[in-house]
Amino acid sequence: MTVRSFVVSPFTENCYVVHADGEAALIDPGTESAAERQEVLDYIETNDLRVRHLLLTHAHIDHIFGCAFFAAQFGDAADHGGWQLHESDVPLLEHAPIQAELFGVRISPPPAPTHFLAENEEIALGNGSFRVLCAPGHSPGSVCFYNEADGFVIGGDVLFQGSIGRTDLWEGSYPTLIESIKTKLLPLPDETIVYSGHGPETTVGQERRTNPFLTKP
Repeated sequence: MTVRSFVVSPFTENCYVVHADGEAALIDPGTESAAERQEVLDYIETNDLRVRHLLLTHAHIDHIFGCAFFAAQFGDAADHGGWQLHESDVPLLEHAPIQAELFGVRISPPPAPTHFLAENEEIALGNGSFRVLCAPGHSPGSVCFYNEADGFVIGGDVLFQGSIGRTDLWEGSYPTLIESIKTKLLPLPDETIVYSGHGPETTVGQERRTNPFLTKP
């Protein structure tokens, strides 16, 4: 699979287009501006991709700016007819305008999700697939998308290079997040690439060895 990231919005969020065999998954469209959205569209069109999945790792404001726009573009033809996320993050999605107000930004209200993701659910893409890993803590319904064959995980804001996701927002929980990382991500092979919601990619092994949140007693 090919993983293409776009760093978008004042929150410097990583929006991803993952594709294989002409099929694509659009993940976490934090595209705030028209120019950012057009860049993603241009990539999809240039590579002649069919957007099969619209996926959210979670529903914090910085990951959902483009939900309404891309649902209008691709929702009807996508699997399940729209955005997919974990049911526990629906309140965050529904309160997107309030989230935006708190951060002093604006957002077009996202459409309601059309499918709820579940632990170990397989999401087919081309000749491959993702497996859903439920990893709450940063948000109640945070999930990661793991591709074992190609050795990577789209991790949202669960684990970063040298850090972890915030737990001071909307039902976040530090103990729950640490438990999610230790039980869902650290058991993956050391060489597994972690594509995070912000910042550079890392690997499971690097974070196991050096991440201060995971190595302290």
